[in-house]
This record gives sequence, structure tokens and C-alpha cells, in this order.
Amino acid sequence: MVVKSQLKLIKSLHQKKNRIQHGLFIIEGEKGIADALANDLTPYKLLSSQVGSNVNSFEKISEKEFSQISALKNPNGYLGVFKIPKQAALDFKDWVVVLDGLQDPGNLGTIIRLCDWFGIKQILCSPDTVDVYNPKVVQASMGSLTRVSVYYEPIIPLINGCKVPIYGTFMEGTPIAKIAFKTPGIIVFGNEGNGISAELSKHITDKVTIQAHESSAAESLNVANAAAIVFYEMRRELLKG
Repeated sequence: MVVKSQLKLIKSLHQKKNRIQHGLFIIEGEKGIADALANDLTPYKLLSSQVGSNVNSFEKISEKEFSQISALKNPNGYLGVFKIPKQAALDFKDWVVVLDGLQDPGNLGTIIRLCDWFGIKQILCSPDTVDVYNPKVVQASMGSLTRVSVYYEPIIPLINGCKVPIYGTFMEGTPIAKIAFKTPGIIVFGNEGNGISAELSKHITDKVTIQAHESSAAESLNVANAAAIVFYEMRRELLKG
């Protein structure tokens, strides 16, 4: 039986400070929970308001109780609370995606999913990037969070002196079709409104731009859409088989 104090704790995990304090985060949805369990994340609580044989490992709670702890407008009836895993040390043996001050949870979640799709296992975030365990980020990652390691560290001290190319996305730079991406490497994406910070820009070795069609009147690409294009180009040779 789930008591009120446990429900209060779970609801508190919607806030970053409480996730840090308790070392716990929430995953909603049967598939996301299954992915977390399959990738050896440690469950703290598995809760469901659904009835059926597939929820035998879940504790049953009422729909009213579930709505109190869910971060979704339309709760799907499955919620897992997991311990925040310890990450292995960051290395630069393959691609590392660097995110400089991203603020939108949907963008971070989508980029995590894209990294999973293209076999990129490490993301380095500046400390002011949105929290990876924000429920909206977890939801947008669609289970991929359990297969991609995300780190929060000051970026420049970690990449300074790295003997790999450091690519960055800019409005002006070398058109992406002309870039010969080299593996391993670092690819940097900036804040949604301001782009890559001036200080970090000094460390970029190759500025990359995604050219718009001549008829386009769009001001810019969404950062997650840009990431999808860049990741495809990065992995193009590998994808040829």
C-alpha cells in the first residue's frame, strides 16, 4: 500500500532540488519504465492505476492518487520512480555532443533520443542547461535516456586541450555538405535564443552551418531539428555500411 508520505515524496520530484536531495527521478509510461528496468536502473517505486496481468509488478493506486503525482495532462497510468544512476567517466573516444545552455526540456529530450538513434552515447551539458531528469525531458526522450549518458560540467575545462576536432553550429560557417566529419569529435549546439556562447566559440575548430533553401523566409532551425541533420551527416559514412 502506498501511503500519503510516499505520494508527497514522489510529487516533490517534479522539482530539481528534490530530485538532487533524494537521488530519485520519475519515468512515466510502460515502455519507458520497461527500458529503464532492461538497462538495470534501480526502481524505488513502480505504480499503476491500471488493471491487468501486465501490471503485477506495480503497486496499485487510484486514478485520483495517480493524477496527483503525474506530470502529464493526460496520465497514462504507469509511473516508475528510479534511483539516479552513477555515470561512468566521460571520455572522448567517440563523438561527444556538447549542449551550451539549452533551456527547453523538449529539445533536450529529443536530442537524447537522436543520440540514441545515431549511436552517440555521451552528452556533455553546461551547468545551466535544463535538468536531464526534468519530467518533460524524460518524457521527450522516449526511453532513450536509459541508453545515453548525460554529464553536467563546465565545458571549457573539459574540452580545452582535447586533440579532436570541435565542431559548432553557427548561422555562418562552412556548409554542412562540405564538412568531412572526423571521428572521434565534439559537436557543440548552443542556447535556443543566443547560440553558442562567445567564450566557448573561441574553442571551436570547425564552424558548421545548415544552409536554408533560397526561397526560405525562416529565421533559423530549431536546435533539435538542426541536431538531427548534423548527426546524420556525422554518421553518413558509417551508415553506408
